[in-house]
Amino acid sequence: MSQQPTGGPSITQERRLVTAIPGPRSLELAERKAKAVASGVAVGLPVQIVAAGGGILVDADGNQLIDLGSGIAVTTVGNSAPRVVEAVTRQVAEFTHTCFMVTPYEGYVAVAEKLNELTPGSHEKRSALFNSGAEAVENAVKIARSATGRQSVVVFDHAYHGRTNLTMAMTAKNMPYKKGFGPFASEVYRAPLSYPFRDGGRDGAEAARQAIDVIEKQVGAESLAAIVIEPIQGEGGFIVPADGFLPALAAWCRDNGVVFVADEVQTGFARTGELFACDHEGVVPDLIVTAKGIAGGLPLAAVTGRAELMDAAHAGGLGGTYGGNPLACAAALAVFETIEAEGLVDRARTIGKTMTERLAALQESDPRIGEVRGRGAMIAVELVRAGTTDPDADLTKKVAAAANAQGLVVLTCGTYGNVLRFLPPLSMPDHLLAEALDLLAGIFATIDQVS
Repeated sequence: MSQQPTGGPSITQERRLVTAIPGPRSLELAERKAKAVASGVAVGLPVQIVAAGGGILVDADGNQLIDLGSGIAVTTVGNSAPRVVEAVTRQVAEFTHTCFMVTPYEGYVAVAEKLNELTPGSHEKRSALFNSGAEAVENAVKIARSATGRQSVVVFDHAYHGRTNLTMAMTAKNMPYKKGFGPFASEVYRAPLSYPFRDGGRDGAEAARQAIDVIEKQVGAESLAAIVIEPIQGEGGFIVPADGFLPALAAWCRDNGVVFVADEVQTGFARTGELFACDHEGVVPDLIVTAKGIAGGLPLAAVTGRAELMDAAHAGGLGGTYGGNPLACAAALAVFETIEAEGLVDRARTIGKTMTERLAALQESDPRIGEVRGRGAMIAVELVRAGTTDPDADLTKKVAAAANAQGLVVLTCGTYGNVLRFLPPLSMPDHLLAEALDLLAGIFATIDQVS
């Protein structure tokens, strides 16, 4: 059962503005950043965070901001969640690193066991641990290629899979992720996604037929190692494919010996109101990639999948110096415990219901909100020019900037830059969520109707 969260540091759960956002101490840090950090590392909201917990971020100027970003879906169980803090503190006093490939330890094995248990499907599974979502995606491709003896990989319109060379090739959006960084890895092909808001009413089965037709004509099943897809797209705009799209793709993969890879880096671990987004339609991927929310803020990622696939790579073919670091493994085990003990799957559904109802009511009075979509605590609004489906990136920037100025951390996304995405930590109390939605409603009511 969903419950009001109580965990995290003892930070008063209230929005508080002491200075303008950003304040003077944050601006000092911004000046230091400009002199010390590569300019390619951009910052969305230049506030210097000194503490966080529940649904609040505290900056160096004493401002308390409502967090609707969760560090891009990382602090799902809350910043410095008590079980995570306790587990990591205990582990750091015991040992910080040995490299699992040199001298292994139980934490890595325990995380793998839990992932094998929790991820979709009752088949025999294996897991391998890595550092980041992009690294895990690359390793899923390696595993699929090794298991099938094929090279080609299919991804989808609007996809985001990471910033490494291979995952940039797999990512759809050019700016800022790909521009000037090529050439990219070869044998990556793109298929059309089910995008209900822009599909003209095409259902999931029909959209899947179109995608499969493109795949068969342009790639061919006999050359295809894997299809890699986000069950709900993240950076691409929180696009939820029409019902039936994912199951149809998974069935085609089974029939053709193609590995179906679910990239659940952003959607995993209770975020969407199920433990994994694939669970909404009962899709069982051959391989599932997880990261972000897996370890409460510590760097950890994983590939979990069918034992015969995961065991296809030769000994020594998978790994990495820091993959499955003992501190991150301790944190992950505490995250799994927190999700279960605090009923966070149900909590995500409750948050999603509240957000969807409020935003849908706002949509009724504001024609610039083209669509409200998402699942659980992963909700977005796509902004358009009133009376059209033309993307309105300028309005999106204005709304996000106005929210930030009022102490509300809001992220944007989407291929066209016109989507506001909301990823509150599941530790956020109801009154803060309500205040955040009130602030958004006020911004839409007052922002220039002609963007």
